[in-house]
Amino acid sequence: MPRYFIQLAYNGTNYNGWQEQDNTPNTIQQVLREKLSMVLSETIEVVGCGRTDTGVHAKDYYAHFDSEKTTLHLPDANCVYKLNKVLPYEIAVKNIYTVTREASARFDAQYRTYNYYIHRAKNPFMFNSSLYVFGPLNVELMNAAATHLLTVTDFTSFSKVNTQTKTNNCNVTQAGWQQLNEEEYVFKITANRFLRNMVRAIVGTLLEVGKEKITIADFKLIIQNKNRCDAGMSVPGHALYLTHIHYPETIFNV
Repeated sequence: MPRYFIQLAYNGTNYNGWQEQDNTPNTIQQVLREKLSMVLSETIEVVGCGRTDTGVHAKDYYAHFDSEKTTLHLPDANCVYKLNKVLPYEIAVKNIYTVTREASARFDAQYRTYNYYIHRAKNPFMFNSSLYVFGPLNVELMNAAATHLLTVTDFTSFSKVNTQTKTNNCNVTQAGWQQLNEEEYVFKITANRFLRNMVRAIVGTLLEVGKEKITIADFKLIIQNKNRCDAGMSVPGHALYLTHIHYPETIFNV
């Protein structure tokens, strides 16, 4: 039975995150599974590249599924078109790829990139896509603190407590703020893996640095203490976007 990767994007505003759970209806995974099963006329199970929380968006997301059909990736199958026709407007399929039988959207991902957006002046058109941050903000200090994320591996201080992960170690290869225009900034972070709530907790703590409520030395100590209670509050999910997933080329050479 062939295995496929499905590449999609979604606006998570009206959804309870990616992960389908018994007590959590209206998730991206649930809707995608139901529509795939309907279009393909077979029972489809979908495995995502990772969890996104309630309200979080994805500009580039991958999941894998198995199907009895062997030509879904071909343009003549019109599978992308058929899925987009029945999926709600918040979810868009970009492409479908055949992959090796053992390929995993979750475990074969080599690194992921998230963006978090903030704006510095009240804007009625950005309230559900970016975080409004009022008052003075020292972005240079925030970037100086962010560079320290590249020198550590244990991110317990920024992880949701009582998770089932075996390790809180991550390899961060990019972390920093960029100014998009006079009012808008984006925080970009890339790592081989992310813990639950990790990016939102990091951003919340870096904003404390930018507001000069804590120092860079304090930021380093927060990481060293490995205690979530020491870090800043988690910023809202509506301004967080999963923007890129990288996989080895070999899993697509089928």
